[in-house]
Amino acid sequence: MKYARNLLACLAGIALFAQTALGAGPGPIRIGLTCPLTGGSSPMGESLLNAVKLAVEEINWKGGVLGRQIELVVRDDEANPDKGRAIAEELIGKVKVAATIGSCNTGVVLKSMELYQKAKIPLLVPVATGAAITATFASQPEHYIFRTAANDEIQARLVAREAVERRGYRKVAVFHDTTAYGQQGRDFLVAELIKVGVKPVHVEGFPLGVKDLGAALGKAKAAGAQAILSYTVGPELAVIANGRARLNWNVPMIGSWPLSWTNFLQPAGAHAEGARMPQTFIEAPINSRRTEFILAYIGRSKVSRMSSAISAAQGYDSMLILAAALRQAGSTDGAKLRAALENLEERIPGVVTTYEQPFTAQDHEAITDNMVVMGEVRKGAIVFAHKEDEKAAIVGRKRQSDVMPTAVSISSEERN
Repeated sequence: MKYARNLLACLAGIALFAQTALGAGPGPIRIGLTCPLTGGSSPMGESLLNAVKLAVEEINWKGGVLGRQIELVVRDDEANPDKGRAIAEELIGKVKVAATIGSCNTGVVLKSMELYQKAKIPLLVPVATGAAITATFASQPEHYIFRTAANDEIQARLVAREAVERRGYRKVAVFHDTTAYGQQGRDFLVAELIKVGVKPVHVEGFPLGVKDLGAALGKAKAAGAQAILSYTVGPELAVIANGRARLNWNVPMIGSWPLSWTNFLQPAGAHAEGARMPQTFIEAPINSRRTEFILAYIGRSKVSRMSSAISAAQGYDSMLILAAALRQAGSTDGAKLRAALENLEERIPGVVTTYEQPFTAQDHEAITDNMVVMGEVRKGAIVFAHKEDEKAAIVGRKRQSDVMPTAVSISSEERN
């Protein structure tokens, strides 16, 4: 009897030790994800979320990183800069994330990124394109803001070249919203047009949520504009396209990448046909890696197509890059993670491209001019506007190592 009691006590002790040891083991690695899941920018957020979740599932299925699972902490910033900042405070202070992926809107990132910089926690920006995002802290010895999207300087340059050099338009109108995204885009676009010898015949700014731009479009038409160049988001782009149609004004729309969003394509319908925009990724099965990603995304998300294919592709790649940095750093320490991101040794087969050292200490932009192509709306879908771009995309274009970030200053008004 005494032996049995001793044996039970011994077994209980072993069980308690095992339970304590297991409980003391490392928990999951928490990664923040902030994006707009409601409102006019929701196609970006929805696509980004679905793709990052897909990447996390694949990483965790393979055993996670550093022997730990990745836990995604998702927050809806509603494209609201103040809410984005509050979320950043929560993710850094309460949740204690190792890094964050987000956001989709320039204003949101600009308002929150200093918190990541001060906390020495990497922020990977997969969608927002404002040039100031990576330029603001570029002069500091340690810079924690990274981007995997084509910035506004790149996009504006491609839009201007498409309109003037490739299509020969000398009279253009510029339509932009009055957010930080729209205003910075306008400034870059006008500057790039001047470089190719063109001054816009009409420039029009408007707030998000505008329902009618008929009068402004009428002025642009009267000024003899041969094309409308845009820097705004999906719903407002539909207002432009449908207003142009009501004026029986058949001029092309060429603008930044939101011309590829479903909340432009669907409400604009046939009036979206022919619109062109810069793209890092087009939802077409042109090689095995992209085909695998598209099928996995559609199957996992139970959709027929991506709401914002670029947001999905860049978000998916961002998570792969971050996982590689965690492996190389061997730690979730912010400084070590930043150093790994700046000197990644692992070759990362993403869907936008295969990344070979996407960042350096001097350059936190993973995407350069040569990696961006022009897409075109045809029958409600985005296709390659130029055959040579489609051929090059089959193999994939690599980052230009000699491209440096541009210093940009912005006013406090533009941050909102």
